[in-house]
Amino acid sequence: MDAFKRVPVQEQSPDERIKNFDEVCLGYSEDEAILEAQRCLQCKNAPCVKGCPVEVKIPEFISLIRERKFKEGYFKILETNLLPAICGRVCPQETQCEQNCVRGIKGEPIAIGKLERFVADWFRQNCEFEFELPEPNNRKVAIIGSGPAGLSCASGLAKLGYKVTVFEAFHKLGGVLYYGIPEFRLPKEVVEWEIENLKKMGVEFRINMVFGKTFDLNDLKDEDFEAVFISSGAGLPSFLNIEGELLNGIYSANEFLTRINLMKAYKFPEYDTPIKLGKKVGVIGGGNVAMDAARVARRLGAEVYILYRRTEAEMPARKEEIMHAKEEGIEIIELVSPVRFIGDENGHVKALELVKMQLTEPDKSGRCGVKPIEGSNFVFEADNFIVAIGQSPNPLVKKAIPELELNPNGSIKVDQNLMTNIEGVFAGGDIVTGAATVILAMAMGKKAAQSIDNYLKMKNKERK
Repeated sequence: MDAFKRVPVQEQSPDERIKNFDEVCLGYSEDEAILEAQRCLQCKNAPCVKGCPVEVKIPEFISLIRERKFKEGYFKILETNLLPAICGRVCPQETQCEQNCVRGIKGEPIAIGKLERFVADWFRQNCEFEFELPEPNNRKVAIIGSGPAGLSCASGLAKLGYKVTVFEAFHKLGGVLYYGIPEFRLPKEVVEWEIENLKKMGVEFRINMVFGKTFDLNDLKDEDFEAVFISSGAGLPSFLNIEGELLNGIYSANEFLTRINLMKAYKFPEYDTPIKLGKKVGVIGGGNVAMDAARVARRLGAEVYILYRRTEAEMPARKEEIMHAKEEGIEIIELVSPVRFIGDENGHVKALELVKMQLTEPDKSGRCGVKPIEGSNFVFEADNFIVAIGQSPNPLVKKAIPELELNPNGSIKVDQNLMTNIEGVFAGGDIVTGAATVILAMAMGKKAAQSIDNYLKMKNKERK
């Protein structure tokens, strides 16, 4: 074994996977996982742990894999991370734990994410999740949204004996984990399994409950909830605000992926939510959502182009996702920016006018700026376009709580304990940060659980 190189992980071939929605990465076998775990240096100060937003005990769970103690490894991760089967698949480990891996100084860093996924999958396939319910404290907490922040908060509070109820607007649980991430990256059975485990921990879930529409803060007070955690995410898509954007055939990535993931549009007519794509599709954006939308469109049979205003090197998407997209025949057109959509006589989009861009000096964050090249406009023809330039916080929350203080970008303003300006109402995840990663949302949910516990304990002392 070469200690400087990772044990390769098996994947579906590009030619095969563009014909199905099955998971691309097939994961490690037991022997492969042990071989990869043996590369770990078991550092005493463990810089990898410091790079993890929820501080998973990485050397400890990897050591257990080396000893074939896979079940124990799973529970070691579970001490700090509720969703290892999910995080092992979708977390950007390359910019977090793996970026800090000492083995990576000379050679390739340990495949921490793939090992986390292996342990969780092994447990899911071989064991039954059991949880010893704590002594109930008979106090009720409501959580708005069943995405990663909400699930993480629910887990933390359930372990402390709280009666937790999670309210979800959709008919399926999981938030962005369910409607936002395609099946080939995150199988929905994995999300459902993680949620079933929460139910075993005593967490109640209510679906089809839209905060600000079907219920509000007063309704929760009437049910004697003593604290509320708002984690309704960033579900409002951003638009280009250019001419022709209302033409038929233009999707927001949010709508496109929700139709595919939540409504199973790719299985039409087995499921009755069709989605119509032509032969050629342009996807505008360079993040993970753009990659997801492009790769879905490719699986629906389209010729796909990603249109991005910087270069591939500046793309915020994970390198693995960019590589997978290119392997699947998706072409990236760099340094172009939309000017206007062009429609046909029937009101359907047929092209997009683009202007070529050039990079400028980096800003304070180190990211290069861009500016248009005068006179470089050209027309890019396509049957459909998908706009994937980001999402904003859910605006319905303000309707539900008019007195809630927001930041200028529409996110909820919170203090260092994640409490809003309204006593007993906390918030976290994308509704506070804007669109971010699953693991960062989970970290906020975990912190919120601690803050809510501290708040209610203090409240109890004041009563006495």
